[in-house]
Amino acid sequence: MYLSSIFASPERVTRLIEIGKNSFQPLLEGAIAYTIPLTLISFICGLALAIFTALARISGNKILQTIARIYVSAIRGTPLLVQLFIIFYGLPTIGVIIDPFPSAIIGFSLNVGAYASEIIRAAILSIPKGQWEAGYSIGMSYSQTLKRIILPQASRVSLPPLSNSFISLVKDTSLASMILVTEMFRRAQEIAATNYEFLLLYTQAAFIYWVICFMLSIVQGRIERRLDRYISS
Repeated sequence: MYLSSIFASPERVTRLIEIGKNSFQPLLEGAIAYTIPLTLISFICGLALAIFTALARISGNKILQTIARIYVSAIRGTPLLVQLFIIFYGLPTIGVIIDPFPSAIIGFSLNVGAYASEIIRAAILSIPKGQWEAGYSIGMSYSQTLKRIILPQASRVSLPPLSNSFISLVKDTSLASMILVTEMFRRAQEIAATNYEFLLLYTQAAFIYWVICFMLSIVQGRIERRLDRYISS
């Protein structure tokens, strides 16, 4: 009865259509100006951190192993939202003030770095030891074998899970709205606060997130198929 009464009025339907038209462009602009750049920058920085962390985990240096293990454990054992709050709201209490967008980049990069490092580490460890021995047998050093033989193979193994992490990061950027980053979801919150059409605005935001993730999934599938052809040849 409640739902039917909401949509029964032609005036209300007309109002919803008008609000939808006016709000879609600001949400799309928020996605283009903030959500997508935030995702790309955070993932690139996080991936660089992940490679370093993974190499530290498999190195023979006990100090590096311990630091990397503590970092991964701390990030994986605490909620992402709490990490963002510590960076943006907590650090200013000790005199470290960071703007919203850089705070979000730092938080997401640290999070991606921890999770992706385990993906990369597992991919490296999945390469047969004979590959290492082959590199050593032709006079390569550890770093040369890692760079020229192991990492190229590990990259193909780690691509699918890393792609899934990237897609998940697109959705996780909505948490940046909690630290005042005016990305797409915060735009939806601001517009909904003025017209009280929360269902409409949040559904629009969800639709844009879904479209972005769907397109990324298509790209992921094509890259994986190309790699499969390359491997089989």
